[in-house]
Amino acid sequence: MPNIFAHALHRFRSTTGSAWPRLSGPMLGALLAATVAGAPAHAADIKVLTTGAYKSVVQEMVAPFEKATGHKVEVVNDTAGAVVKRVAGGETFDVLVLTPGGFTELAKSGRVVADTPVGLAKVGIGVAVKQGAAKPDISTADAFKRALLNARAVAMIDPAAGGSSGIYLMKLFERWGIADAVKAKAVLVPGGLVATRVVSGEADLAIHQISEIIAVKDAVLVGPLPADIQNFTVYAGGVSATSKAPDAARAFLKVLSGPEAARVLAAKGMEPAGP
Repeated sequence: MPNIFAHALHRFRSTTGSAWPRLSGPMLGALLAATVAGAPAHAADIKVLTTGAYKSVVQEMVAPFEKATGHKVEVVNDTAGAVVKRVAGGETFDVLVLTPGGFTELAKSGRVVADTPVGLAKVGIGVAVKQGAAKPDISTADAFKRALLNARAVAMIDPAAGGSSGIYLMKLFERWGIADAVKAKAVLVPGGLVATRVVSGEADLAIHQISEIIAVKDAVLVGPLPADIQNFTVYAGGVSATSKAPDAARAFLKVLSGPEAARVLAAKGMEPAGP
């Protein structure tokens, strides 16, 4: 498939003289239209099954994609573990967004096209408090540990629900020997926006992906976890091997993995997955 985006960007530069456009909403729509201009004219309905924090990125890219192509996109969201179970259980999809590890068995079973997945984004874990509350020191691993032990209640994704941040954090707490102390004060959230629990007053601290924290009104990001204990969740995208609209699915995945998604990632507290 030709590099449609590169051609569109060349056209943009030729007409505007800009080395790199700052993509406003209308400009993003126009660029997406050029990006997918080589896609089939037949409109299709596609289903995107996405995990965790990447949902907000998918949702922002849907409207300009639909306007540019005429395709319709349904977005369904769940935790990484739940998405794997749903797909393994036979749920249909056209585009799948999941952590790379989750694709391993699905690829072996032939549920996704062999030349996917492709890297989409990565996001680190951060700590949040309610707006107006004192911000604890989390500048070092020891400081973060003290903040946890001093907190009345700590909200995090329930590891049993399959959320990647919750699984990582509980393993970290076990390594530190404070798992029981944290469990006693944990507000375990089965899915969704953990930081809502500090806004409601159920917890003093919320620990979740940064993108999920900044999406919550009246929750304040204290900062990311210290570098030596930080854990990045990487998101990848794949196309179903049995999609009834594979061209439309590939076109949407191309948009999600292309440069036009970088502005959206930055605004959501994420960054491109990289090589």
